[in-house]
Amino acid sequence: MDTAQIREQMEVVGSDNNHVGRVDHIKGEMIELAKIDLPIMGHHLIPLSWVDWVDDKVHLNCRSYEARQRWVEAGH
Repeated sequence: MDTAQIREQMEVVGSDNNHVGRVDHIKGEMIELAKIDLPIMGHHLIPLSWVDWVDDKVHLNCRSYEARQRWVEAGH
């Protein structure tokens, strides 16, 4: 998976094609989601290993609700 294809503000969707968030930036081996797009204040991180493929969106290899249950809250 070429992470160079991932850009700021790209939509992130689960394998069920439901919205998870938008890319704020890549932080090491994690994607930090833009906090303005999330119902809970703060940043959330998802591992790049969850990315299945990238086109005009970042597609994850797990369902959207699984991603929301397993994401990591960043200490901002």
